[in-house]
Amino acid sequence: MGLERDRTWLEDERATAELCGCFETLTAREREVTALVVNGRLNKQIAYDMGISEITVKVHRGQVMRKMKATSLPDLARMADKLNFAAEKTQT
Repeated sequence: MGLERDRTWLEDERATAELCGCFETLTAREREVTALVVNGRLNKQIAYDMGISEITVKVHRGQVMRKMKATSLPDLARMADKLNFAAEKTQT
């Protein structure tokens, strides 16, 4: 029982480290887009907020999905939640 719990903890730590590694590959602009995306903003709202085109937002969003290896928006939101990223960005 203790070994199984330890194994589960180690697997979780490894997954978190891999997730952090993926996050570190994001540019500052991609992180900014990610924060807005996981907070539920639409592409056109993000574009307006950031003063860029909607197509540019879509490109950044696609790059984020690829770099984070996210298969869907809910998947990306779970990743951001695990990293405490959304809360961290809204506080600053």
